[in-house]
Amino acid sequence: MSIELANESGVDVPTDLVLDAAKFAIARMDVHPGAELSVIFVDLDTMADLHMKWMDLPGPTDVMSFPMDELTPGAGRPDAAEPGPATLGDIVLCPEFAAAQAKEAHHSFEHEMAVLTVHGVLHLLGYDHAEPEEEREMFGLQAAILGEWYDDRRLRDHSARQAQRDDDLLRKIGFAEDES
Repeated sequence: MSIELANESGVDVPTDLVLDAAKFAIARMDVHPGAELSVIFVDLDTMADLHMKWMDLPGPTDVMSFPMDELTPGAGRPDAAEPGPATLGDIVLCPEFAAAQAKEAHHSFEHEMAVLTVHGVLHLLGYDHAEPEEEREMFGLQAAILGEWYDDRRLRDHSARQAQRDDDLLRKIGFAEDES
């Protein structure tokens, strides 16, 4: 999976977190591991321009998604080729807007960026929330992916801490060499 990040926002963003959330969401949605994604962080003015140009709505927004490839050409046909890697598209995030949104929702900026990243991935995969039924489906899936991602992160963090404790103990009792 290839994810390209570009920060044009002037705001310090948690790029490792965004990358991790995007990779997890893409894998969770069973997208081909060779898929490509671009994530761009922009300022308020740029986001407002994009919002007006593509959605005909004034002012900035938090996230916009621009799909590139049709992911399932010929899907469902018995003679259809196996799907290969695809360019999913671009996710455009506005960190400044996200920070204000996070503050208003009383959660961290990092959490907001993870939510918006997963939200953007789902839009690239064809999910929408224009109708109540679509909204329930998309936001339910988004919540499930985020919950699984947080569980996965906790497990990885725990495993890394345990591995460090094991390494420290092995060095302490002489079964491993000091790295100094």
